[in-house]
Amino acid sequence: MTEVKTNLKPIVASDQFIERALEDASIPTLIMSLIHITSNKDLLLKLPKPKPPVMGEVQGFMTEKEKKEIRRIALDIIKAYKEGNYPSPSVLDQEVLHSMMEFMIGSEVSMEYIDLMLEEMDLYGRDSRKPAWNLNTLDKKYRDFSVVVIGAGMSGILAGIRLKQAGINFRIIEKNSELGGTWYENTYPGSRVDIANHFFCYSFYPNPRWSEHFSQQPEILSYFRKCAEEFDILDSIDFNSRVTKASYQEKSKQWVIEIERKSGSVENIIGNILISAVGQLNRPKIPEFQGKEYFSGSQFHSSKWDHKQNLKGKKVAVIGTGASSFQIVPELAKEVAELYVFQRSPAWMYPNDIYHDKVSEYKKWLLEHIPYYSKWYRFLIFWPGSDGLMPSLKIDPEWPYKDRSVNAINDNQRQVFTDYIKKMIGDDPDLFSKVLPTYPPFVKRMLQDNGSWLKTLKKENVNLITEDIKVIEKKGIVTDDEKLHEVEVIIYATGFYGSEFLSSLQVEGKDGISLKEVWKDEPEAYLGITIPNFPNLFCLYGPATNLAHAGTIIFHSECQIKYIMECIRFLIEKGGKELECKEEANKLYNLKLQEALSKIVFSHGSTESWYKNSKGKVVTTSPWLLKDYWAWTQSINPNDYQID
Repeated sequence: MTEVKTNLKPIVASDQFIERALEDASIPTLIMSLIHITSNKDLLLKLPKPKPPVMGEVQGFMTEKEKKEIRRIALDIIKAYKEGNYPSPSVLDQEVLHSMMEFMIGSEVSMEYIDLMLEEMDLYGRDSRKPAWNLNTLDKKYRDFSVVVIGAGMSGILAGIRLKQAGINFRIIEKNSELGGTWYENTYPGSRVDIANHFFCYSFYPNPRWSEHFSQQPEILSYFRKCAEEFDILDSIDFNSRVTKASYQEKSKQWVIEIERKSGSVENIIGNILISAVGQLNRPKIPEFQGKEYFSGSQFHSSKWDHKQNLKGKKVAVIGTGASSFQIVPELAKEVAELYVFQRSPAWMYPNDIYHDKVSEYKKWLLEHIPYYSKWYRFLIFWPGSDGLMPSLKIDPEWPYKDRSVNAINDNQRQVFTDYIKKMIGDDPDLFSKVLPTYPPFVKRMLQDNGSWLKTLKKENVNLITEDIKVIEKKGIVTDDEKLHEVEVIIYATGFYGSEFLSSLQVEGKDGISLKEVWKDEPEAYLGITIPNFPNLFCLYGPATNLAHAGTIIFHSECQIKYIMECIRFLIEKGGKELECKEEANKLYNLKLQEALSKIVFSHGSTESWYKNSKGKVVTTSPWLLKDYWAWTQSINPNDYQID
């Protein structure tokens, strides 16, 4: 076993502090750390085995007696480690790590997942997803090779980091005055992530100091800024600059990008490669309600929050009950006089007791000081939200209750979610009937609730309106039952144009072909990344790459940028200037994609969702297992491309 260095802080805390910190430890995670510290894999045979985890449960369903005994053993080992009685934690071979994974989650881990999970954990801090090459070691004629990235959100920052690591010249063009994308724009009250923070971060740059398990917008934004600073890419971002047009020049085999600066001036820059990191959810969608222009009060979209508005003591309407509304409504209800929540269709929700909980200082200490604790904790919370959910999403053609669920597992999930809603508001039959969805779970985006949403709907000053909106008048909103709901402010929590990829700019490929005309309402790309007739153009978070069943969008973006960097390497090593996805490869991939989507719950016709285009076809969301998409994006298949 080879010794390795860690970036952990040295343990100087008192034994009493350590003992107290262990009370807050995830026991399965702690066991993994003890094996690293002692290099004793026999602990897997001696200690109680955790049961399979579920989302939000990190103790392996162990008894108090079992947890107490493991804490006692851990205290002795950590004290000895603190005193220098153990050497530096060792690198363990893959066979041992595989056994540790299976022990930790109390079930089998297929060999197909081992490399993926080790990469995601970044166990030894080597960042195996970063480019294993550098432009300076390749052909000198490419020293002026450059890349333009559109957007400085999560994916754009990631692209900048990888390009810098590869020694490639690049510029990131950002329309806002700050980086962060979604996490810069959505500043509404209650804005927070709904993926556990300890894996909603780059695999190569974890944050052991998250203040909450599901952190709020300012902290997420701060994290991405810190990443940009740490990896020294801030000077490569042009803020207050909007890309209005990108044209591929066939003669020079370069992209000309037209940029409108804050001053109003227009500038053209050139790049050998163009990477779109514009995201999916950044163009606010406000329904064309009749009469809304005559409303006498204030009205704005949730992503364009008007912080000058003092809502205290006012009558306020929130239109929509999706992800943003779930976070906004509980906060507004604390201060407004009357709150009218207009619902088109209710949402299914996960019960999540820790959704608003702080991370204790003891938990932070464990993540910062105990060898490999943070790495295994990431695995523990990542695994239940990975591919294990997929069987519940597959449409069973023989299933008899097609309106309510898609298979037996999905039906059991429906019952669990229904029981939670009943537990929270079952004493109000009218409200219960309004908030219980009729469609199967996972057709639309699943939301999180620790009770704040459902409890808020029961408050005296909160009114859930399920009648359709007929017209907006000067004094308020009239519903189909002809009732006027008088309000002073209207907030549109009505989502985004999620299926209209790259629609904020004009993109022209070979022969001046327009991407808008090619895609229209049905965007598609090979692997969601590359598009025939648009050479040297790559997408991050492109068509059908949103994740609604597993992992995080950060995982997908890390897969995609690794693939893009491999494409760039391949182009340069082959001495080419132009790399274009073949039409046949794109066609076969998207036929396979649509076949897979047709067999999964997202395509269920029971309700609308932002996953679908205007024709009801799913165009935003992936049906793939994480392990499959990860494998496909590990390297480029030269047969899929033509190079010039």
